[in-house]
Amino acid sequence: MSKNLQPIDQMVPGANLPAYVQAVSSIPILTAERERELAEDLYFNDNLAAARELVMSHLRFVVHIARSYSGYGLAEADLIQEGNVGLMKAVKRFNPEKGVRLVSFAVHWIKAEMHEYILRNWRIVKVATTKAQRKLFFNLRSAKKDLAWLSADEARAVADELGVDVKEVHRMEGRLSSRDLAYDAPQGADEDDGWQAPQYYLEDHSADPALAAESSDWQQSSEERLHQALAELDERSRDILAQRWLADEKATLHELAARYNVSAERIRQLEQGAMKKLRSAMAA
Repeated sequence: MSKNLQPIDQMVPGANLPAYVQAVSSIPILTAERERELAEDLYFNDNLAAARELVMSHLRFVVHIARSYSGYGLAEADLIQEGNVGLMKAVKRFNPEKGVRLVSFAVHWIKAEMHEYILRNWRIVKVATTKAQRKLFFNLRSAKKDLAWLSADEARAVADELGVDVKEVHRMEGRLSSRDLAYDAPQGADEDDGWQAPQYYLEDHSADPALAAESSDWQQSSEERLHQALAELDERSRDILAQRWLADEKATLHELAARYNVSAERIRQLEQGAMKKLRSAMAA
């Protein structure tokens, strides 16, 4: 183990972030030869001490990347923690035979972990779930020159550059400009401000147990009256109503007239009479 490496329990970003940054900045950057030596020792011999030195010597790069995401309003220490996870994943997968430096390979893994953390925590409701939305989320902020809304030409330029539909650009711009809103009114809010809380205008009145019980009783009573009224009709009238109103393929007046050997007008009269009896029974 290199004598310049700090004890592992002191290399965790927490309450004393400046001390952590100072500690990781004091760890020497590896030369290309030393990095390759360590990477080969890990890759071919599974030497965990080599992996540790590779990780520790690149922690400063994680801090540098984390600071580029300071505009999302998330704790820098948390971003660094997530980036460190990405760095460790990169070290585990690094192949020294590819001829690239570890930092070039690791930047993708570091940013990927930070991106996942930002998307999970930037808003209560996820703002980006598809690949196109993720691309827009992290590129649209830098594409906007100021806080004003994008013009039609600017939105089209962003869409063309990122390979997405211009509608997705406008949709993501709206999400970036929105903010989380608590369901309940703030504690101590007066009547002038409290009424704006969603708890007042998103109330679900159908969830009232009394209303639900009343609706259930009415439904049951209506069904009972309907069945009783149908039972009081003669068989022909019940069949006409069933064929005209309840069947998947409703019969025509002429089809029923042929079946019962009467005129279509007579079928219409029987149907109207049966419906009148049902309405009277339901209104009782």
